[in-house]
Amino acid sequence: MAGPAASSNPPEIKSRIGAILRATSGNFLEQFDFFLFGFYAAAIGKAFFPSTNETAQLLNTFGVFWLGALMRPVGAIVLGAYIDRIGRRQGLIVTLAIMAAGTVVIAFCPTYATIGVAAPIIVLIGRLLQGFSAGVELGGVSVYLSEISTPGNRGFYTSFQSSSQQVAIFVASVLGFILSEMMPAETVTAWGWRIPFFVGCLIIPLIFFLRRSLQETPAFLAMKKHPTANEVFASALANWRIVILGMMIAVLTTTTFYFVTVYTPTFGKSVLKLSTQDALLVTLLVAVTNFFWNPVGGALSDRVGRKPVLLTIACLALVTAYPALHWLVAAPTFGKLLAVEMMFSFYFGMYSGTMLGALVEIVPAHVRTTCFSLAFALAAALFGTFTPFASTLLIEHTGDKASPGYWLMLAAVLGIIAASVVYRGGKQAVTTYDPIAEPVAGH
Repeated sequence: MAGPAASSNPPEIKSRIGAILRATSGNFLEQFDFFLFGFYAAAIGKAFFPSTNETAQLLNTFGVFWLGALMRPVGAIVLGAYIDRIGRRQGLIVTLAIMAAGTVVIAFCPTYATIGVAAPIIVLIGRLLQGFSAGVELGGVSVYLSEISTPGNRGFYTSFQSSSQQVAIFVASVLGFILSEMMPAETVTAWGWRIPFFVGCLIIPLIFFLRRSLQETPAFLAMKKHPTANEVFASALANWRIVILGMMIAVLTTTTFYFVTVYTPTFGKSVLKLSTQDALLVTLLVAVTNFFWNPVGGALSDRVGRKPVLLTIACLALVTAYPALHWLVAAPTFGKLLAVEMMFSFYFGMYSGTMLGALVEIVPAHVRTTCFSLAFALAAALFGTFTPFASTLLIEHTGDKASPGYWLMLAAVLGIIAASVVYRGGKQAVTTYDPIAEPVAGH
């Protein structure tokens, strides 16, 4: 494909800090809305999925939350192919537009009491749009950051994809805390929950402005050929094994993230019977520590390698997840919830900061966005965003309030298996395949 790709001396990124901020701004919007949907699950359930049973209401709401996530693999393939063919910059602008549309739909949708069954259908459409966009947003941003990274710092740079999401969690938690202090709980449930969504709508123009000034990556401009959509699909299919292994590596990141952010407020209020303020304050502090541990994990893996960090954290999660939750639910307090969440935050940040760099490296370069996004989207759709639903279901059917720990243990086992296979012998041992050219070893 001719054009800028043929340039022998592609322009350098003017400001890497500026590029990081512009690239991750869309991540902020995406996670801001995802968190709000989880935190206000009970209120959203009453507004759009009325039921006499509180658990059924929550399951309906988290079910829609999960159905939206099932669109992620579709978005990863369709939009991933677009980004690998057209470019990182243009693709990230398109994903932002789709995400913004979903945000506006949910913020302004009338309640079930007003328009009947059309309300949950409209909310589902909004979630499907958000899921479709999110399928490639995370991958697109991670690939962009990896391609502008300085030598030996790929893990550190890519970790800011996840760190930017923690800023969104922090801001959403602060807004929620202020609302809970200023409004009675009944008012928040009736209509106050919409206010943070309206705030999300108001910042959309600013994020569009930031994304439009994003530079294309030198790595993409230096490529001699950009694959067609059909070639991208063929290559993704040919590399199905590395996509599945990448998904397994990413599962622990997605499950711990959605547990400590999206599900924790509901867990704290509905299961542990702590106050809304306590649950929000814990989530706010988790966002701060998540932001800190992500670049620490990325930088450490740049120095000691991806495999040691991935396996160490996964093994720790495997042996501590259930005991920690069992200790918490035996006699719930704010302090114990904070302690357990801080532990999970450490696991998430260190693992995620490492995993992002690892995933960028193990997928084939010519379809990097598609394969990265597909692996991560499958992990998020099948495991991560299913975490609130799975946790609610496990507690309902087992009667054990610590049973979500089993879900986190499963994620840890998958991570241990995949990391051991990918990095067999201490280095990447999985071969990637380019059907357009010749087979190439993992890089």
